[in-house]
Amino acid sequence: MLRGLTSAGLGAIEHEGRLIELASQFGFQTVDLDVLSLTERCSVEGARQLLESNGVIVGSFGLPVEWRASEEQFLQDFQKLTAYAAAAKAVGCTRCCTYILPSTDQKSAHFMAIATRRLRYCAQLLNIYGIRLGLEFVGPHHLRTRWQHPFIWTMEETVALIQAIGENNVGLLLDTYHWYTTGMNVADIESLRAEQIVHVHINDAPNVPVEEVIDNERIYPGEGVIDLTGFLRGLRTIGYNGAVSQEVLNGQAPSESPLQLAQRSKTAFNRVFTAAGL
Repeated sequence: MLRGLTSAGLGAIEHEGRLIELASQFGFQTVDLDVLSLTERCSVEGARQLLESNGVIVGSFGLPVEWRASEEQFLQDFQKLTAYAAAAKAVGCTRCCTYILPSTDQKSAHFMAIATRRLRYCAQLLNIYGIRLGLEFVGPHHLRTRWQHPFIWTMEETVALIQAIGENNVGLLLDTYHWYTTGMNVADIESLRAEQIVHVHINDAPNVPVEEVIDNERIYPGEGVIDLTGFLRGLRTIGYNGAVSQEVLNGQAPSESPLQLAQRSKTAFNRVFTAAGL
């Protein structure tokens, strides 16, 4: 498995190039970032050289399409996707990810039909560029009732959606926070095939009742109560060898510098990967 960084958990990063440099400095192998911004800032060739000189690859980029809102918004954003996919291919990135909120103000059945169609269109375009689409279910309890109607919030439901989309480049983004807040265990991971997982996020949760865990109060791997050892061993058992990217979302700005937070991240990864025998 590849150790990865996102900007979440590193404070105020000036630009994508700085994230790449920090990843390299602290022994990370992948970064999740805005591929179009990177290539526009550095040029395609400059971005390639920056990644190569730092020994880092791009693990994934976020789907730049708002598929949860109006049809007009979706169609407007969909026009951007080709440029992002081309930039991703140019720098060797083969993963794109988006999240599914566990409730919606739209009627659930109608929204399911809309979401399936829109995500299928995105997957089909990404597939032209050799890019897989990862869907992330979101588990914290407070978001399940944030909007009027319940929607998808379990792995089982997300797998069913992937099957309904029917494109072979669509799979799961598996996040430790959502694995924990939906009550999953190692056996749930071991029920998957490695090829069903497009990408992985790692983080930890504070020691509060699971029903009170808040989505943007995440902490660094190994500093909380999630069984990250079991999680990583489960991935190893099924043969997953892709990126495991830190994503520490927190509503409060950190007091430490990005350099200090990157060192903290390295320590955290060393702790949990060593405990898992990786």
